[in-house]
Amino acid sequence: MVMNVCPVNSKTLRQLWFVVEQTQTSTLLGLGDTDLVKQLLEQLDKKALSSEETNTLRAYISSKTSLIRDLALARLA
Repeated sequence: MVMNVCPVNSKTLRQLWFVVEQTQTSTLLGLGDTDLVKQLLEQLDKKALSSEETNTLRAYISSKTSLIRDLALARLA
């Protein structure tokens, strides 16, 4: 089964990772996966995202929560 996925442009991905870098380490480490995804999407939502982009980003962020937490832990080292 093939899913149609709305591609996320590189500008939006750069903005997402900038938001991750600017978010406090304690927030990145302290929130559960669902709340972390919600928090990052809310910070990105200042740039009006289409519902397709939001859904795609939600899936993308959900798949990267371990990486996001690893990066946050590296800040503490």
